[in-house]
Parts: sequence; C-alpha cells; structure tokens
Amino acid sequence: MNQFKVAFAVALIAAGISGFYLFGDLPTVVRLLVILAGLGAAIAVMRTTPVGQEAYSFLKEAIAEARKVVWPSRKETIQTTGIVFALVVVMAIILWIVDFSLLWFLKIIMGRGD
Repeated sequence: MNQFKVAFAVALIAAGISGFYLFGDLPTVVRLLVILAGLGAAIAVMRTTPVGQEAYSFLKEAIAEARKVVWPSRKETIQTTGIVFALVVVMAIILWIVDFSLLWFLKIIMGRGD
C-alpha cells in the first residue's frame, strides 16, 4: 500500500508539472499555483507513509538544530572578512615573490640572467 502512495505522490508532482505546460495560455502565477498544488498534494500523500513520516521528523530535527546556531554579529563578520582579505593579499605577495625569485634563478641557471 505504501508503494502505491509513493507512486501516487510522484504522479501528483508530474501532474502539477504537466499542468504548468498544459495551461500555457494562463498567467504565470496561475501556472505556478498548479505546480504548488501538485507538490502540496504529493507532500500530503507522502506524509501518510513511513518514509514521509521519517522525512518529516528529520526535517523537524534539522530546523530545531538550525535554530541553535549562533550567527555572528555584523562586527564579527566584518572583522573576519577583513582578516581573510588581508591573508589573501599577504599570500599573493608571498607567491609573487616566490615566482619572481624562481624566474630570476632559472634565468641565471640558463645563462640568460643580467
């Protein structure tokens, strides 16, 4: 029975997408509502299956964990961005010096140096 529900949910999504193209003469808002109706109906059907219930509990736990995240303040974000930018500039200078030194060294080894 659960496999039938899953197949029916997939068919509802396909029907919503098909409706989007079948009602091509209607405004885009209406066509998007057709897709959302198919998706909503598919979610409602999937919610009654064990797979859907597991997915729902996983989503609920993920949202609870996301609420526990402490986001940085604006000041912390600007400071961190500044540090990253400074590190990139320093690394670019170091790599330029290494590249220039290797080029100079190779010119001397090949006898083309000044």
